[in-house]
Amino acid sequence: MGMPVEAGQTAPAPDGQTTNPALPCDDDVYHQFDFWIGEWDVYDQKGNLAGTNSIQTAEQGCLLIEHWTNTAGGTGQSYNFYDPGTGEWRQVWVNAGGVIDYSGGLTKTGSMLLKGEIRNRGASDAAPFTGEWTLNSDGSVTQHFQQQDPETGEWSDWFVGRYVRQADGAGQP
Repeated sequence: MGMPVEAGQTAPAPDGQTTNPALPCDDDVYHQFDFWIGEWDVYDQKGNLAGTNSIQTAEQGCLLIEHWTNTAGGTGQSYNFYDPGTGEWRQVWVNAGGVIDYSGGLTKTGSMLLKGEIRNRGASDAAPFTGEWTLNSDGSVTQHFQQQDPETGEWSDWFVGRYVRQADGAGQP
């Protein structure tokens, strides 16, 4: 009897050749957010640099980790993953100001749309929140966040930004 093989390890085949088992998150659904992976400069709607963002894979492709730094030095991080139990993508964002927890998936047009709540530190109530990431034809990504006012029910833009790959022209809005 052979030793068990963990995900990502190579197992000897019965004929003595080596086989590579499938990684645990190889299915297409785990790669729906891959268009966001990379090193980015992020610009606001006026074309001003808002910050930089690094999106990297981890845990054998089962997790995307975001590391954000704005131009004032503020930071934040998120974990992004496909949850096979719910059949949805989920993001949990944390920074010194609060937490955003939302889930969803690809729209018919191919953008990633997540819906959930934002909780600001020091505030007692959460507010409905959405985030949408859209891959543009030039390879950039538009990120659109909206927050609902719990008193009026009105939705307003929280942030709209354009991600430009650093290798594709850093400093160019």
